[in-house]
Amino acid sequence: MLDGIAGNATQSALYSSSSGGVLKFGMRGQAVSRLQTALKQQGFFYANVTGYYGKITENSVIAFQKANGLRIDGIAGPQTQNALYNGKGSQTSTAASRGSSSSQQTSGDIYWLARIIHAEAGGEPYIGKVAVGNVIMNRVNSSSFPNSVYGVIFEYYKGIPQFSPVKDGTIYNTPSSESYRAAQEAYAGSKPVGGALYFFNPAKSSGSWIVKNRTYVTTIGNHVFYR
Repeated sequence: MLDGIAGNATQSALYSSSSGGVLKFGMRGQAVSRLQTALKQQGFFYANVTGYYGKITENSVIAFQKANGLRIDGIAGPQTQNALYNGKGSQTSTAASRGSSSSQQTSGDIYWLARIIHAEAGGEPYIGKVAVGNVIMNRVNSSSFPNSVYGVIFEYYKGIPQFSPVKDGTIYNTPSSESYRAAQEAYAGSKPVGGALYFFNPAKSSGSWIVKNRTYVTTIGNHVFYR
């Protein structure tokens, strides 16, 4: 009924876990409150229900995803919500559900890629943003690093995160549209820095190990890249 009133039927459609809505960092609203409440009831969320999808909510979603064998991206997509509300997160027997899962994984990969690009290269030229994404994807495809975007970003070596935004918390940002576009381009295979696996800003770090042990590729903006 087109009456402009969000009655029971309308709200049910809006907040149904089968509606396919995606909740992620930075979003606000009743759907987020519902998510937080459900996470709290299952012991994954220990803060007040605020309706804001911040770092605490994202970490709670990640913990829930880990506990239920779901794609770990911190995004409450259809599969995660279905598992949370109906206990059906792992049921992907049909071709349609497999396709949905694959689409959700790609969306999650690009979202995290956009975050690391925004954190590391928010002030860099567009090509510099793509270059940072290029490095992340090269690591994903290398046997020397984790085989997922999330795994590469959150990799630790001797207790130290490989990327400073993970350490200082700036990884939990809201990427700009340009960072998203750069992430999509890098994810699709664009390689402005070829096979580079490392980068750093000489004004902020000496990068001595990289300089001594890796091969210089190029400099873009404030970053130097090595393979």
